[in-house]
Amino acid sequence: MVLGGGEAEGTGRALDGRDAAMDSALAALYDGAGGDRPRGERSAGLGGSAPRVARWLGDIRTYFPTPVVRVVQRDAIERLGLSALLLEPELLEAVEPDVHLVATLLSLNKAMPETTRTTARAVVRTVVGQLERRLAARTRSTLTGALDRSARTARPRHRDIDWNATIRANLKNYVPERRTVVPERFVGHGRSARSLRKEVILCVDQSGSMAASVVHAAVFGAVLASVRSLSTHLVVFDTAVVDLTDLLDDPVDVLFGTRLGGGTDINRALAHCQSKITRPADTVVVLISDLYEGGIRGEMLRRVAAMKEAGVEFVALLALSDEGAPAYDHEHAAALASLGAPAFACTPDLFPEVMAAALEKRPLPLPVEG
Repeated sequence: MVLGGGEAEGTGRALDGRDAAMDSALAALYDGAGGDRPRGERSAGLGGSAPRVARWLGDIRTYFPTPVVRVVQRDAIERLGLSALLLEPELLEAVEPDVHLVATLLSLNKAMPETTRTTARAVVRTVVGQLERRLAARTRSTLTGALDRSARTARPRHRDIDWNATIRANLKNYVPERRTVVPERFVGHGRSARSLRKEVILCVDQSGSMAASVVHAAVFGAVLASVRSLSTHLVVFDTAVVDLTDLLDDPVDVLFGTRLGGGTDINRALAHCQSKITRPADTVVVLISDLYEGGIRGEMLRRVAAMKEAGVEFVALLALSDEGAPAYDHEHAAALASLGAPAFACTPDLFPEVMAAALEKRPLPLPVEG
């Protein structure tokens, strides 16, 4: 179906009814908004009225499915400069919540009046809840399995033997005439299997380009903190470093504790993370950044080298989002790769497998580049 009337439509058939209403809703945003229009310049379609924009948002939610609504909303914010209007509670109640909307709200956090903050938190909590339902169960089960495997020993005490795993490991030693398996080696858990074994430090760049990654990192941080066998820290940074570990019980509090935008000092952030490491061989540090360093480049790389030499598993993610290949500093990515820490973009669905591999000290499941 092709929408659009008037001379540009070209078919000679006028739109009416629902089709005309759909075309009108799209025309308010897109007619004259593309091509050479400078980004952020307003069109005459929606104007600056929050009630009017709220009604328009209601229209597109009526006429289009949720994935289309999210794309149109994002275009409206970018093309028409509607960010300031998102500070109006009436408008926030009309939007379709998604990760990009949350990122925009967080960038406006400091300018947000108290009358809007409650509504904004409700929008953020809705998106966080959606992400947790999608990602939490699989993350916990994947990491629990990895932790169990990393705790296994070939010389367990009798009461610590994992009989199912032992039988699987010795099936080649099945004796038919005795109808039994003769175990050559036992698999089980050491006495410390129930104690704390691994530490994870998430170090997240909160510069503006990393907004979607910050949202996903907050959710994963809360999920990792709920795994009893992990000790999880969350550090966010721009040119300053903020430790949000104490807020991990509620990812919404984490997100409102961030400050999207500003510069980047990766070296300072890694120095803070390095100070938190007490058991290097049992620690995984995950740096989530596009690697555009405003601090001391050589010192940043020396810190990564020192951590790896001490036994830390170091993971560098250029993005943690579904947005595809990000822009990043290729020189720094190559330097990290030369230290044995390949930098790559990671989707939220792949992240549990990446963490499981890091916890087990095996090769990371790098995404296949298309």
